[in-house]
Amino acid sequence: MQLLRRALHDLKNRRNIESYVITIVIFLFAFLSLFSDLLSEELRWAVLLSGVGVLLYRLTIPEPPAEPATELLHDRSAFETRPLSEVFANARDVRIFAPSAVNLLSAQTCDVLRRTVLSRKGGSVRVVVLDPEEKDAVRLAARQLDESLEFPVQRLPAALQSTLERLELMSGWQTTGTFAYRLLAYNPGFSLVLIDPESSHGRVIVEFHAFYNPSTPSRMHLELTRDTGERWYTYWVDQFTRIWDAARSPVKERD
Repeated sequence: MQLLRRALHDLKNRRNIESYVITIVIFLFAFLSLFSDLLSEELRWAVLLSGVGVLLYRLTIPEPPAEPATELLHDRSAFETRPLSEVFANARDVRIFAPSAVNLLSAQTCDVLRRTVLSRKGGSVRVVVLDPEEKDAVRLAARQLDESLEFPVQRLPAALQSTLERLELMSGWQTTGTFAYRLLAYNPGFSLVLIDPESSHGRVIVEFHAFYNPSTPSRMHLELTRDTGERWYTYWVDQFTRIWDAARSPVKERD
């Protein structure tokens, strides 16, 4: 299946066309050779030598410069064709970090999580947002996330309070799976969404906040799988683990 996807991608981008054509012709003549009376000896040799010639020619062509990783780089418009709520539908392990996560954790998405991930035995949803008690950190994050936008539509402090109320309500749900959330002392400058990160089909989405954006949806994000690079995939999974370990429980321990 991966070979077929690569071939379709090459054909779409008009790469290696001659190699695919000669390969098809060779397979066709190999099949027809089963019926030797249909092909002359000279024709079979001509096709074989043509194929060898094309392959030798391909070896002399230098590799083209690497193309931008268009399959990895997106803004939030990518979620219009396949919303994250649809991706969550088959997941068992969802991990989220964002300063407020107000756009991600909409009422619709939370309900999808309840009906899918949290309805499964062993299902798990973990969320980390900023700690509202860290006033300086929230003020600095608001300056970065709100004041750096050309067209803001909401303010971080209010968005964070809205999310915390929603998270508190979700923590009271009676579900088969487990739900938990924690609070981080400062904003590291990115957001994370991990979907079944320990599995072979896991996905990691990293969104960078940057210094300036026209709007929140215009922020760049990376979408990684193990196939795109085990090193950086594992790196970002570990980032969430460290964030979770560093974050505090929303319920303070009493003396």
